[in-house]
Amino acid sequence: MSANIIEVKNLEYKYGDFKAVDGVSFFVREGEIFSFLGPNGAGKSTVINILTTLLPVQKGTAFVAGYDLAREPQEVRKSIGIVFQDETLDRDLTVWESLELHGRIYSMPKDERRQRIDEIIKLVELEDKRDVRTRNLSGGMKRRLEIGRGLMTRPKVLFLDEPTIGLDTQTRRRMWDYIKMVNESGTTIFLTTHYMDEADLVSNWIDIVDHGKIIASGNPTDLKDALGRDMIYLQTSDDEATKNMLQGFKAVMDVKATTQGLVVTINTDGTHCLPLIMNRLKEKGIEIVSVNLKKPTLDDVFVHHTGRDIRNAGAEKLHRIQPRGGK
Repeated sequence: MSANIIEVKNLEYKYGDFKAVDGVSFFVREGEIFSFLGPNGAGKSTVINILTTLLPVQKGTAFVAGYDLAREPQEVRKSIGIVFQDETLDRDLTVWESLELHGRIYSMPKDERRQRIDEIIKLVELEDKRDVRTRNLSGGMKRRLEIGRGLMTRPKVLFLDEPTIGLDTQTRRRMWDYIKMVNESGTTIFLTTHYMDEADLVSNWIDIVDHGKIIASGNPTDLKDALGRDMIYLQTSDDEATKNMLQGFKAVMDVKATTQGLVVTINTDGTHCLPLIMNRLKEKGIEIVSVNLKKPTLDDVFVHHTGRDIRNAGAEKLHRIQPRGGK
């Protein structure tokens, strides 16, 4: 089993009287792609800013690459790379100059710096843009350059904050090819993203944070399985009567009312359960307006656990997976 490259225990952070991070504990294994997800204001940005030394440790402990963030921030900075959500390139520098400046900031020896620049430019496929000013690059090229810049010092951990936001679908796919290649070379990836399909596809582990606490944690498969084997999206002529009827089914784990109808989570094969539900509704004279059967997605997990739109009394019925940090 891989060692832990990030360890966080009982981390707290306040802005005045507001507690943005409330006793968070988790760890990241070396070599994995770890996703830290949560809605705006959940506390994830504060945690990331602490881990990247942009904010101090107020309470609790945090170690990155074996270094104590509170006592050894300089060593942590030497061990990590960061790609911010917002573009941070100097628009007047060329691709080569951007990497050269970054290497100088980190005091890389000249020969090593020049060799690494050549490797990075080739890695992110910007050879023909080597002497082009960054303001003349496409959005995807700028993102690739920022990832390359983050890799200049061969970091043990690469923090990626919304690395594909604003990019078209094709460019996003290419970007993930680069990120997975970087991960396969041995760099641990710490990721935040709003694209749940991406987090589902690439993550080894996911922590979901809300109101300053980790509220769900697991690999993508376990997180989805915890919601139920299948989900039925149902609109009827009488959703309230339908909801009351469905709560009597053994196979039904939970029923939630939304503005689009009912969301039904079931603990069995939906292809067998759905015909029974439809027959029962017909017997009771309830008309089915629309019905859709699908497997739970990470979007469903995210919506359920953060409570966006549909947090209600049915939530406690579902199994909550504890964070790996035990808190």
